[in-house]
Parts: sequence; structure tokens; C-alpha cells
Amino acid sequence: MNAFSALPVREIVAAPIDDERRGWPFSMAPVAQLLRDGLELTELTILVGENGVGKSTIIEAVAMAYGLSAEGGSTNERPSDRPTESRLHEHLALIRGIRQSRWGYFVRAETMHGLLTYLEEHPGADAPYHELSHGQAFNALLDQKLVHMAGRGGFLVLDEPEAGLSFMSQITLANQIGGLRDEGIQVLMATHSPILAAIPGAQIVELDETGFCRREWKDLMSVALYRRFLDDPGYFGLE
Repeated sequence: MNAFSALPVREIVAAPIDDERRGWPFSMAPVAQLLRDGLELTELTILVGENGVGKSTIIEAVAMAYGLSAEGGSTNERPSDRPTESRLHEHLALIRGIRQSRWGYFVRAETMHGLLTYLEEHPGADAPYHELSHGQAFNALLDQKLVHMAGRGGFLVLDEPEAGLSFMSQITLANQIGGLRDEGIQVLMATHSPILAAIPGAQIVELDETGFCRREWKDLMSVALYRRFLDDPGYFGLE
């Protein structure tokens, strides 16, 4: 671990609290491994894996441990006070870098509609988000927040941002995220998209029912499955 890292978050570890860790989400192998071994982050860390293995649960908990709302938004935005999250964030501690940037933003596909409504209803709304398609609204939101974060650094957390984005929009987003290093913005992202997982220089962490490990893009299960499907859709029963 680099003690002189300037990243907003250089490592995720278990918080030193005396509390029971039984049942969900602690019963999931990736969560148990995270609490046992911790996870060092890079400028861009990408979590991949099948539905239900804990990607979004971990992403949400890290965002909350940073001080962001579980529904999405910045440290100052609270689109909803309804508790829907797990208790995992209470069991995580974030080891900060020497830069100590406090700015952050969390965007998650499943609650984006509520976040956009919140932004439209408050003074200084960036755009009429609900007049745009899902993909256009996401791009507009991210553009506005990145403009705000540019030059000041920060921590951007994205949960399945590819939802609603076309192939070319995903390519655009991948290039956009790949360029954030120059702005001092650290990214933690969960995705099913092989396109987003292909961003050069990313640390890719693959989760499954046994835990998690670092992978090369070419070795990801999702990449293998997409290749097989494009080569022969009938292999998956489509006739």
C-alpha cells in the first residue's frame, strides 16, 4: 500500500467495530473477502461479475462510507431519506490519500430517475433532465458533474452506468472515464459492460460466488460469453 498516494480513497478495509456480521450481505463471499483482506483502489477500479454476487452492494457501501447518499448524488444532495441500503457501509473504513479531496459523486442506474427529479426540483438545476432520453440524461448529468469536479479532483462512483446507453454511447463514456486521470478524478465502477471494462489502465476485479480476484480484460467471463454469443447465438438456444 502506498502511504503517499494522492488518491481520494487508496484502500477499503473493515472498520474496527464490535458488531455482528451475520446474514446478508455478510454471507456473500466477495463481501466477506473485502472485510477480511481489504481492497486497494487505483485511479480506476472496475468491479465485474454476474447479478447477485455483490457488486452493487459493495459499490453502494463504499459510496456511503465516503459520505454520499445511497440514492446517488454528491455529499450535499439527499434525494431520499428512505433507508434501502444494507448495513455494510457501517462496517467499512476508507483509507484516504494525502490529497484529502472531499468532493464526490455517486450515480446508480436503478435510482437515477429519483436523483434527476431531485436535481430538477432544486434551484440551479443543470438541465431539464426528464425531457431527455435515459441515455441523454445520463450523459448530461455526468458532463455537468465532471465540469464541476474538473481540476479539483474527487471520487466518482458509478453503478452500472451502461444501463440505457447504446453501443456508441458506451464507447463515448469509456473514453470520457479514461480521461479523468488528467483531472485528478478517481473512479470506482461496477459494470456488466465489456466495453467499459476495456478502459485502458483499469484495475479490473471480478466477483463470483467464491470471492473476488484481479483479472485481465481478455480473461473475464463476460468477455468470453460475449465472444461466444457473437460467434454463434444459437449456442445459447436462440434459433
